[in-house]
Amino acid sequence: MHDETSPEAFLEELRSALGERSVKTGEDISDDYSHDEALTAGWQRPFAVAIPSTTEQVSAIARIASRHGVPIVPRGSGTGLSGGAVPRPDSLLVSFEAMDEIIEIDEANHVAVVQPGVTLAVLDQALAEVGFVYPVFPGELGSSLGGNVATNAGGMRAVKYGVTRHQVLGLEFVLAGGEIMRSGGKYVKSSSGYDLVQLIIGSEGTLALVTEVTIRIYPRPGFSATMLVPFASLPAISNAVPELLGTGVTPLVLEYMDAVGLSAMSARVGFELGVSDAIKNAAKAYLFVILEENSQSSLDAETETFSELLLELGALDVFLLNEASAAKLLEAREGAFWVSKALGANDLVDVVVPRAEIPAYLERVNSIAADSESFISAAGHVGDGNIHFSIFQPDETKRYEVIREMLDFGLALGGSISAEHGIGSEKRKYLLELEDADKLELMRRIKAAFDPQGILNPGKVI
Repeated sequence: MHDETSPEAFLEELRSALGERSVKTGEDISDDYSHDEALTAGWQRPFAVAIPSTTEQVSAIARIASRHGVPIVPRGSGTGLSGGAVPRPDSLLVSFEAMDEIIEIDEANHVAVVQPGVTLAVLDQALAEVGFVYPVFPGELGSSLGGNVATNAGGMRAVKYGVTRHQVLGLEFVLAGGEIMRSGGKYVKSSSGYDLVQLIIGSEGTLALVTEVTIRIYPRPGFSATMLVPFASLPAISNAVPELLGTGVTPLVLEYMDAVGLSAMSARVGFELGVSDAIKNAAKAYLFVILEENSQSSLDAETETFSELLLELGALDVFLLNEASAAKLLEAREGAFWVSKALGANDLVDVVVPRAEIPAYLERVNSIAADSESFISAAGHVGDGNIHFSIFQPDETKRYEVIREMLDFGLALGGSISAEHGIGSEKRKYLLELEDADKLELMRRIKAAFDPQGILNPGKVI
């Protein structure tokens, strides 16, 4: 806060713009606002919380904060895993919980327009009623569209539909000085200057405050089949993936889970694997496959093709699950984070490497785990090269070295530090140490152009 201003003057302006009930201070700020789901980020209570309900109010917040030099930390549902929504003690946390309206479902143009506080669960229910789906499911349906935009959320369906940036067509956003802007819209291509939409997606609230999102929606397929496929070795799975994708059939879900992780996930939701003891003892890892189609005949043909190919590629068996079991397995996989947290994981890594490099990468991770006396469990989106690791290593120095080595090797293979969780505050040190210095300097210049005072989510990303 600028020396020439006072907290009281700042809060008075804020309450005048938003109303008394939309500004919280002191004991009115619940613990929920002090953290996200990052395992390593300490909880911090912000100086104040603002809860806008309109774009104009967000603009007023930015103008007032800019004038007083108060840092702004935007918050969606607080489900992030990198500390991106953790406030500073001197910051104003802007919660978008009241901006939760589905403005329009445009069936003719296959788009929806939503406010940033709309959760995936609410959106999915509304779209299901009209036969459509928004295909980004990052594993937490309580997450908000604004948060998904901030982190470029992905999830299990990215192998078929891509991630958030592939589905967002337009944004309305507010800059640090309060200017309201729009970029993109209900169209799928444009060559009209720099793509501001793509710059803001994944920027974790450090460039602008998103107040409206225009997204692609798709007709909801009516038929699906779910397979659980055990393999005796991880290299067999890694080698199978390009063969499966080479059939021309793109699965909705193509996931890898190690045997230990799947057992823990299944126990959490009460799902029985339904495999014999002989196969269970032989299986080191599993593929989890979901196919979807618009007709039963097409689905049956694809299921048969995949089943035969999987067996040729070394699968111990192929289990076709009924609807109830399929739902349980999906729930188990989506709850992987909560299993890791309950078991006492010390940190998470969501590195991504080119798909063909997965065997080499996982072999190196196993060596890193053994050399450091760490336990590292893996599950991930093997169809797009994104593996999620739960790191069990209580020694902070050793853990830092383990993660740094994992990320450094991932970069050496042509990968990236974070596929979908984002950098936030918790992966920032690795980004600054391992990423190309010239690229980081360019990012800083972009940040300065959008936010010259540096008040938007300071201490995050770069």
